[in-house]
Amino acid sequence: MAARSHAQLKRLLDELYHRYSRPVFLSTSALSIPHQYGSPEDREIAAFVAASLAYGNVKQIHRSANAALEAMGKSPARFIRRFDPTRDAARFQQFVHRFNSGLDLALLCHLLHQAIAAEGSLQAFFLKGYDPIHEDIEPALTSFACRMLLLDVAPFYRSGTLPAKAGVRFFFPSPAQGSACKRLNLFLRWMVRRNDAIDFGIWAEVSSAKLIVPLDTHVARIARQLGLTRIKQPNWRMAKEVTRRLRAFDPDDPVKYDFALCRLGVLKQPIPSPE
Repeated sequence: MAARSHAQLKRLLDELYHRYSRPVFLSTSALSIPHQYGSPEDREIAAFVAASLAYGNVKQIHRSANAALEAMGKSPARFIRRFDPTRDAARFQQFVHRFNSGLDLALLCHLLHQAIAAEGSLQAFFLKGYDPIHEDIEPALTSFACRMLLLDVAPFYRSGTLPAKAGVRFFFPSPAQGSACKRLNLFLRWMVRRNDAIDFGIWAEVSSAKLIVPLDTHVARIARQLGLTRIKQPNWRMAKEVTRRLRAFDPDDPVKYDFALCRLGVLKQPIPSPE
């Protein structure tokens, strides 16, 4: 593939952004699920559940996330605020999404309940580790994942200790372990970005400039083809490098291109040739 100049690449990325960053393409993304809710509180919880389950094919993700949220009733936020493991965990008994079980989902609800009870909202819990002076959200994301996994798990594990291979850990990967943290970065993009009709912009206290690209297999492959990275393994280093390159095209909103780049992969569209 022919190399692109900086100007050519910016034109291509901006063209893709304007082509795909429209509500008509939401059905190809797990993001369509929280868009079903009207209140910011319900969107926040629905978004975290949908993003947590955003691995596998789109149909499977939609089926699992909708099943999980249906079990929570009309208001996911109210369900989480009132969550009682003894009373409510059984709602997810039949739930399975690839290698996550109903126990994992019930424990996720319990952790979210505690985070919100402690700080008032999930955003406030995240902000405990966020500092605007940091280059990006890496320290905040590391802190968030660590603190979530330190919350009480005794209703699900009698020892009170979360096993090393507990499935709920999959929902809280950490940059400190080298993970690309695709699903957490996806959730943050949905919550923070506020410049179009795609993402929600609910978390006003977090800067879009600090976000890291949600690096899935589609975005990783296309980023390599576009010359945005030379790293072969989709990991935190690659996510940082791709974001750094995208920041050159829009320093205030580098991950604005993520939805469009991912649509190329999901919809199996070719990358347009250089002009």
